[in-house]
Amino acid sequence: MALGRFITFEGGEGVGKSTQIALLAKTLSERGIEHVVTREPGGTAGAEALRALLLAPNHDWGDRAEALLFAAARSDHVEKLIRPAMDAGKWVLCDRYLDSSRAYQGGAGGLGDSDILELHRIGSDGLLPDLTILLELDPQEAANRADARDAGAADRIGAKTSAYHADVRACFRALADADPRRFTIVLADGSAEDVHGRVLAAVDAMAETR
Repeated sequence: MALGRFITFEGGEGVGKSTQIALLAKTLSERGIEHVVTREPGGTAGAEALRALLLAPNHDWGDRAEALLFAAARSDHVEKLIRPAMDAGKWVLCDRYLDSSRAYQGGAGGLGDSDILELHRIGSDGLLPDLTILLELDPQEAANRADARDAGAADRIGAKTSAYHADVRACFRALADADPRRFTIVLADGSAEDVHGRVLAAVDAMAETR
């Protein structure tokens, strides 16, 4: 049995990750490819419990505590869902993964990339995706989409300052520029179907080379 593939979707708030994952999942179904759609933090019972703690607006986690909780949730997610699905030959589509921790807690949060990567090495044996799709969108358009989505009730991280989210965007771009073999930057403007076409081109290119 062929090993499954692991594809992650990254980007700032409001860039359309969930929409693009749903469209890719539909295409994989049409192609007869078994797959699992999941998210971070979350995906397993333990990780979902940690998600509730991490995103609740009434918790004021420090940067270190936040990074540790994300790493713990990811460890459970990898062990109980991602690796078993891949071992069974399924494709895993994940809404956020390690690179969100690198951008949000490591870069914008000030912990540093090496610390986040070390937590990942310990917690998840350093598992990296086969492909990471970084969706990029004009910041104002992304903010408008996020506001419409959240209807004034953004979670704790989404509600952080615009300067923080600008740092997140810059960190994502730096990560993608440093690892072009794993990352594909996809412009998220235009219709959802237009963006899906760009995403699918990146996925097909990955499938041809691996």
